[in-house]
Amino acid sequence: MAAFVLNGQRKEVNVDGNTPLLWVLREHLKLTGTKFGCGIASCGACTVHIDGKATRSCAMPVSLVEGKSITTIEGLSADGSHPLQKAWIAEQVPQCGYCQSGQIMQAAELLASNKNPTRAQIVEHMDGNVCRCGTYLRIIGAIQRAAREG
Repeated sequence: MAAFVLNGQRKEVNVDGNTPLLWVLREHLKLTGTKFGCGIASCGACTVHIDGKATRSCAMPVSLVEGKSITTIEGLSADGSHPLQKAWIAEQVPQCGYCQSGQIMQAAELLASNKNPTRAQIVEHMDGNVCRCGTYLRIIGAIQRAAREG
């Protein structure tokens, strides 16, 4: 049994402690916004916040989140009103969209600690989140817009 706070609500799941958090979220709790990309914490598609820190959920055993607070893309804003979500649409970032929840969660960590990051800080912080469609310039633009308008 693992217990944690998910998007502001206490959850308990009866799974093996070695089960990756990603699969607990997707298969047991039916929150499918967090995506499976590589399974080895290299691409960022599975990024969630654990106690406010962007973390790759595909390589995080659920036993290590016991008692912690987890935020998924669904918990970032219930109505899509988070400045990053609005900026993503305004800047027309998504193409296939697969990596976008992980990109947004990584960017949200940056803006939570740095309200006005430079382009270089954005690039450095987002390094390692892969977009196979190559929308990196739009991602940077969306983060800059969210910082300005957020």
